[in-house]
Amino acid sequence: MVPTLRDGDACLVLWGAAPRAGDVVVARLPGRGLGVKRAAFVEPDGAWWLRSDNVTSGTDSATFGSVPSGDVLGRVVVRYWPRPAWIRRVS
Repeated sequence: MVPTLRDGDACLVLWGAAPRAGDVVVARLPGRGLGVKRAAFVEPDGAWWLRSDNVTSGTDSATFGSVPSGDVLGRVVVRYWPRPAWIRRVS
């Protein structure tokens, strides 16, 4: 699958917005700093399983494990540069 966002894309993020499965989110990734991933599902303990839209070369929770809900910092809603587009939730 082609990634929804690419290096250098400028996005509007709703900081503190609660994610839902299928949303593109900004999160603190264990041992990696900030990253943009798709929220796949929430585990019973409240941690999020995050996936990469680029399954051939991206990293995701299969690599670094689930992310505590407090480390999911916001939801990406729109890419405004260089190709404006609303960021859709996928199910």
